[in-house]
Amino acid sequence: MKKTFKITTPEGLHARPTALLVTAVTPFECDVQLAYNDKSVNLKSIMGVMALGITPESIITISAEGTDADKLMQTVTDVMITKGIGEEC
Repeated sequence: MKKTFKITTPEGLHARPTALLVTAVTPFECDVQLAYNDKSVNLKSIMGVMALGITPESIITISAEGTDADKLMQTVTDVMITKGIGEEC
């Protein structure tokens, strides 16, 4: 399962929004990856996500595989939209 988002925060995916996403997905058992500019990292790793240097207006793809992937993707979408981090493409 995959979803694509456009980052809307003026600072891009800096520490605060990244921490919100990582915290939201950590309780899930499934594997979750964030892809940006042909690189992919575990979305449960705040350092991995920060290392990508995701800027405002960037397009990212989040993919999840596992038993609770549907619920994880709904949680990611909710956090992205309600916290003003990004919008679904």
